[in-house]
Amino acid sequence: MKTNIKQAGFTLIELVMVIVILGVLAAVAIPKYVDMKADAAAAATQGVAGTLSSAAAVNYAARSANAAKGVAIANCTDVANALQGGLPAGYTITGAAVAAGATTACTLNNANVSPAVTSSFTAIGIL
Repeated sequence: MKTNIKQAGFTLIELVMVIVILGVLAAVAIPKYVDMKADAAAAATQGVAGTLSSAAAVNYAARSANAAKGVAIANCTDVANALQGGLPAGYTITGAAVAAGATTACTLNNANVSPAVTSSFTAIGIL
C-alpha cells in the first residue's frame, strides 16, 4: 500500500524572494530615517526660534506697560533672558544690536546636531 505524504513548506525560490524584498525595503527605509532625523533637528530649532520671537513680543508688551516688568533687550542675546527657564542647552544666539522700539532679525544656532542647524527669529528692542 502506497501512502501519499504531503509536505508543506516554502521553496527555496520563495525564501530568496522574501529576502530580496526585505533587502529592498531596508535600502529604501534607511535613507528616509536619516532624512527624518535632519528634519526633526530643523523643526526643533525652528520651534525654539519661534519661542524666542514670542518671548520678545510678550516682553516688549509687558515692559511697555510697566517698566519694572520684563527685561531690557538691546542685543539679540538678551532675548534669552526673556525666556522662562532660559535658552535650552546646546543653543546659542548670534549677537546683534537691537535699537529700542525696532525689530531685528537674529540667528539661533543649534549645536546639538551635526551639522549644526540655524534658524532666525525677531527681537524687539526695549530699554
